[in-house]
Amino acid sequence: MSLDTDAWIQFLKDHWLVVVIAIVAIFLIMKVVKTVLKWVLVAAIILGIATYGGYSVEDIKSRVSEEIGAIGDMVSAEAKDQAIKAMAGEASEATYVDNADGSYSIKSTNLELTGVPNSGEVTVKFHDAPLGTWKMEGAVREFVAQARASAK
Repeated sequence: MSLDTDAWIQFLKDHWLVVVIAIVAIFLIMKVVKTVLKWVLVAAIILGIATYGGYSVEDIKSRVSEEIGAIGDMVSAEAKDQAIKAMAGEASEATYVDNADGSYSIKSTNLELTGVPNSGEVTVKFHDAPLGTWKMEGAVREFVAQARASAK
């Protein structure tokens, strides 16, 4: 059993009522029962709390990790949507540059795309934050074509 404090805090937030009932039960057992049985009951209650509800500390940690991953996916999708909208609005003012290594760069107010001709992919940055490598299709292809045309 791990002693990860964040996981235990989450466990206590989720099951505070059961923990309070267990503590009250432990105090009652300590006052009423006067034999070795009292220590067996106290240990059983503590073990029951530790494994209550089928949750282990590892289960709580994995659930938190999954939720953080889902939030990251939502943020990434929103950034991608915003970048595509910016492509539509900033294509006419984008500057297209052929680099010495054979690649090209396109810069606008909010976007920066770099790629190699005929590779089918570009690397996208939105507000200087990298959004990864995108395929040359749809709005991306139109943005590159319009930037290239305005540069000539």
